[in-house]
Amino acid sequence: MPRFTPDFLDELKARLRPSDVIGRYVKLKKQGREWAGLSPFTQEKTPSFFVNDQKGFFHCFSSGKHGDVISFLMETQGLAFHEAVARLAEEAGLELPAEEPGEAERARKRKGLAEACAAAADFFAAMLRRADGRAAAEYLAGRGVTREQIDAFRLGYAPEGRAALKDHLINKGYTEEILAEAGLLIRPEDGGPSYDRFRGRVMFPILGVNDAVVAFGGRALDKNARAKYLNSPETPLFHKGHVLYNFNAARQAAAETGAPLIVCEGYMDVIALWGAGFRQAVAPLGTSLTDRQLALLWRVSDEPVLCLDGDRAGVAAAHRAIDHALPLLKPGKSLSFVFLPSGQDPDDLVREGGAGAFEKALAGAAPMADVLWRRELEAQPLDRPERRAALKARLRALARSITDPDVRAAYGDDFARRLDELFAPPREAGSGARRAGGAGSFGRGRSGAMARKSGSRAWIEPARASPALKRQGAPSSFFREATLVLAAINHPALVERREGDFLGLSFENRALNDLLGEVLSAILTDPALDSAGLKRHLQSTKAADILERVLSDDTLKRQTFLRPTAEIDEVEWGWNDALRLHLFAVEAERDLAQTASQLFSLGDDVWKAAAASGSQLAHAAEDENRQTGDAQEEAKRFNAALERAGATVRNKSRR
Repeated sequence: MPRFTPDFLDELKARLRPSDVIGRYVKLKKQGREWAGLSPFTQEKTPSFFVNDQKGFFHCFSSGKHGDVISFLMETQGLAFHEAVARLAEEAGLELPAEEPGEAERARKRKGLAEACAAAADFFAAMLRRADGRAAAEYLAGRGVTREQIDAFRLGYAPEGRAALKDHLINKGYTEEILAEAGLLIRPEDGGPSYDRFRGRVMFPILGVNDAVVAFGGRALDKNARAKYLNSPETPLFHKGHVLYNFNAARQAAAETGAPLIVCEGYMDVIALWGAGFRQAVAPLGTSLTDRQLALLWRVSDEPVLCLDGDRAGVAAAHRAIDHALPLLKPGKSLSFVFLPSGQDPDDLVREGGAGAFEKALAGAAPMADVLWRRELEAQPLDRPERRAALKARLRALARSITDPDVRAAYGDDFARRLDELFAPPREAGSGARRAGGAGSFGRGRSGAMARKSGSRAWIEPARASPALKRQGAPSSFFREATLVLAAINHPALVERREGDFLGLSFENRALNDLLGEVLSAILTDPALDSAGLKRHLQSTKAADILERVLSDDTLKRQTFLRPTAEIDEVEWGWNDALRLHLFAVEAERDLAQTASQLFSLGDDVWKAAAASGSQLAHAAEDENRQTGDAQEEAKRFNAALERAGATVRNKSRR
């Protein structure tokens, strides 16, 4: 790629009037010292776009965009910087500077190869109009290709003769060496005479930067041909994985309409869509999408649409594209997928149903995340715990493969939400119960839940507290829940050790539940995340406020196993004990609520004793920390509270 010095760029801009360059894309009208026109960036009725030749810039008041002729081409035509400079340099008659010694010679050689390819394209186009090309013309007519499409895509025909193109171009002064290096001739290894690479084929010129012909694709007319489609080999001009068919024209159409690029499988699909009004279609050249091709697509569209056959081969192609694109995703950059009826391609759909049929198909494009989720969900039945665990492990590995941390976290959250919904316990009609777990919980739910998939159910047995633990009582719910989540924040390695227990947690405190979800999503998405990195991430989430409260709580700080300096074995031991306390308290509170009315039916004395025991059990921590006052007053308040509770139960029992 050329290196452009400030002096070169200044010289380039000095040779071109901005109003001349921009005026080819925007209708400008002179207003004093400036030119005015409707904004190419927004829809407007009153001109707010101005070009100043003296100062060498444009300014758009409606969009706020401002720049010179280079940035204008980049914005409106979807060009990269070096492409915009190259196009303007050609217009200005300015030779591009060499990047390194020998580059000038290589540039001259590439120019010679490009000229040979252009001459070959002219030859093929002429042959299509002659008697020799009648079969090719009939083939194209049978596919619904019009003269307008033939001219727009510079379609042609390569005659059957072994040396038709060779003889024609050598007579025009091209050497056999140049023609072979351009991929137009084949030189046999046995030293025999060279011959035309393309014979008896409909020809599709492949264009590079500045619309120069760099290669060809050929479609055989003979049904018995060994290769139905044949592309040019790799040459100094052409690298198959770096080019998309019709890319230059498609990106200009996309820039003008704002529509996303459409990626098809073949030349004829692109040409058919162009004829139906979808002029932003491109095609890879017989390969799966490469890194360079994805970069080209994302330079023009945030979410290009891959249009594929709905059969098994088309779905497999979509999956390959996803696996290749996943590590490369950036914020706002993704793919969408359209699966056509099995056995149909865009060419078939447009010919049978017209532009409306394809427009309808585009409207149903599926996001990449949906296609990926469906693939993993359908990989195997989920009727066994091991298979459900395998699904979770596969999704976690896929999220980890994404390089960008923000996109990686977003996919982790998305997978977590989907897993929560997939394995959520069934809700009873009219219960109004809130489902446990949050969007970031990566499959968390209440212990003792019913997992459900495709009509099958499996009971997940909850953990139980030991009898000795039940005699101890339990601390406050906030303290219990904050203890469990703070251990993971200060020691992310604990999550790997106790992943199953963490995923089974659900907290009464909604803010702590959200914090736990964010913690698990971040750690499970990026297992290498340390405590400092985790805290930085959490501070940018909706759980930042509760995080600050937990980190600053003096009571929590007094627990040695929660301190950042504690050894992981000590942390796990302390966390395990805290988990048992939490599970016992949750179970005790649930049992108390379920049996309150039954206890009351046995009499007031029994009710008071049970309620007192329950209160002491569920709120032991508050009782320990609360300062005691006058014993007689405390007794009166306690008995009054019990009377109110008893009255409530009596009233409910009469209904």
